[in-house]
Amino acid sequence: MAALALLFTLWAAVGWWIEHSSARKPSTSSIMASYRREWMTQMLARENRIFDSQTIGTLRQSTAFFASTCVIAIGGTLALIGNAEQVAGVAADLTTASDPAIVWELKLLVIVFFLTNAFLKFVWSNRLFGYCSVMMGATPNKPDTDGIAKYAHKAAELNIAAARSFNRGLRAIYFGLATVAWLGGPEVLIAATVLTFLVIWRREFASQSRRVLLEQDL
Repeated sequence: MAALALLFTLWAAVGWWIEHSSARKPSTSSIMASYRREWMTQMLARENRIFDSQTIGTLRQSTAFFASTCVIAIGGTLALIGNAEQVAGVAADLTTASDPAIVWELKLLVIVFFLTNAFLKFVWSNRLFGYCSVMMGATPNKPDTDGIAKYAHKAAELNIAAARSFNRGLRAIYFGLATVAWLGGPEVLIAATVLTFLVIWRREFASQSRRVLLEQDL
């Protein structure tokens, strides 16, 4: 129970930390949000917006790919739940625990929870990117049109919301993979959870890509 509590606590904590990072030390996601706003502002000056539409299309393809992957993974995990006795037999080779089959079923259900959460986040992200593309299509081509900045603002906020949902889906997958370690026992789950937390933290607050994004323009 302590290992399971740590899993959910760190999952929620790292998500909150990333999305509510300080201005002094912003997360990579927060930095990218400012670039997304700049992207939509620059879009107003482009009469031909094929590049923008292609970029949005690529982002939507990514969400669709991960959503499809989650569906396949959910199906596979549910199939394992139907054969919990075999899973328990395999896990017995990895740990000395002799838990009944229902315990292994509950462990697999936690994995299903994370995969389902990720699927829902990816689907919603896909729709938000679709809303963003519609808003971009509704933006007037003439930069001097009255109120055109409002279109850029709305498109940017939809774009940021879609990216936020996409990142939440990725984090759910990361912690879902960490949950697989539970089959080896609670100690292994704790280690996998802490490692996953550190990997996500590093990518958001101490990665090379973050340093590049923060570099001043030459």
